[in-house]
Amino acid sequence: MKITVVGSGAWGTALSLLLNENGHDVTLWSFFEKETETMRKTGENPFLRGVPIPQNLKLSSELSCVIGADIVVMATPSFAVRETAARISPLISSGAVVVSVAKGIENKSALRLSQVIDEELHGKNIVAALSGPSHAEEVGRGIPTACVAACSDTSVAELIQDLFMNERFRVYASSDIIGVELGGALKNVIALCAGACDGMGFGDNTKAMLMTRGLTEIARVGAKMGGRKETFAGLAGMGDLIVTCTSEHSRNRRAGLLIGAGMEPQEAMKQVGAVVEGYYAAASGFAMAQKCGVEMPITEATYNVLYKGSPLKETFSALMTRAKTHEIEESWL
Repeated sequence: MKITVVGSGAWGTALSLLLNENGHDVTLWSFFEKETETMRKTGENPFLRGVPIPQNLKLSSELSCVIGADIVVMATPSFAVRETAARISPLISSGAVVVSVAKGIENKSALRLSQVIDEELHGKNIVAALSGPSHAEEVGRGIPTACVAACSDTSVAELIQDLFMNERFRVYASSDIIGVELGGALKNVIALCAGACDGMGFGDNTKAMLMTRGLTEIARVGAKMGGRKETFAGLAGMGDLIVTCTSEHSRNRRAGLLIGAGMEPQEAMKQVGAVVEGYYAAASGFAMAQKCGVEMPITEATYNVLYKGSPLKETFSALMTRAKTHEIEESWL
């Protein structure tokens, strides 16, 4: 199939390599012409060093490369999804399937990214999502993992499954695009917290507590928004949460480490040197929780630290001393 990957960060590049390996006609689009030229000259992406780009993988900085594509993979950072989708809207074929692979929620609207894309494409294209434990640094090097292809139309989810799946990249199909997208976006907030725990010198017990209770509140809001609770126990929920909270590749965890060690949040984001999706997801996740009347104490605490300057240690202490409650919340299961 003819596939255009829109967004040449590490993740977009890794997926381009994967799809190219699977025998598809792949073009990787970059917003920056200079970046495209660098990849052509050096044979690799600076965001994915040491991973060669084969000569038959096409590189472009012209959005016209989406014309005639059967599949368009949207791999831009979450904050650029709406603008980019609007730009490709007059170019994309009406029969093309769009696959959203960024993990975020739009800040102002609190919409899932597939909803943002659907709005800008005016509903003329089917939009699917791909998510799971998938650091680009490992996928690009052929280290095995598994993800979930999700679409309300199961035949489209199965199409995406066939396109991406090979012996090192296993793909499961799902009709729960709501749960898959929310799990992939909101786990970034918890990963920031996990990094902050390490930065403050806390132990494994603390991190395990935050990850578990973080998953609980992700599932709580996800179920309220129409996702299936079992999705959050799968690859796009628990699987992605584990890897993002524990991996050295995780930008969210690295930013949290710096904040936990005393660095101001804005400076930590600059220090990481790449997009920290959890920073944006903390605001949009908090807005989502307020909108649908769901309690998300860890997300709210993270929002207060990042955006309101709440002292980290006092905020953590307040979380630990909240009113007593039961662990299993029958009201939302």
